[in-house]
Amino acid sequence: MEASLDNEGEVIFSEQTHWPFWLWTFLLFLAASLAFAFWAAIGLSAAIGIAVAQVALLLIADYVSTLNIRVTKEWLFVGRAKIERKFIAEVAALNSEQTRVARGPELDPAAFLALRFWITTGVKITIQDDRDPTPYWLVSSKKSEEFTRSLYKPL
Repeated sequence: MEASLDNEGEVIFSEQTHWPFWLWTFLLFLAASLAFAFWAAIGLSAAIGIAVAQVALLLIADYVSTLNIRVTKEWLFVGRAKIERKFIAEVAALNSEQTRVARGPELDPAAFLALRFWITTGVKITIQDDRDPTPYWLVSSKKSEEFTRSLYKPL
């Protein structure tokens, strides 16, 4: 848990989800395979250029796909989305199986989704706002229990 001050108040909970080691390993293996193919077909300088470009693109992709979650006294921020906590009706931490079902067979197309396939647990946040047609937010979180507790802290 991280406590700091920003424009929206004191941060009660914060989580940042980057790619896991196994995903990096797999993607770097694919990149190396492509660079090897360029080396075999065109030469070393092309392979080095392709490898550097691929690593740069992977770093950018990791940065762009990082999910930032922050809970302050009055707001919930998930990526670029935010909602006032007063509109949160219910919060439920989901284990792996519950998350699988929630993002599959039971998924409501009107829900807000902030999912990352490499994170198996999540949080379902039910929204109660007459002006918002979104029934709930489904958010991937490695710290789903802690995230849920932070949303139950008094406003």
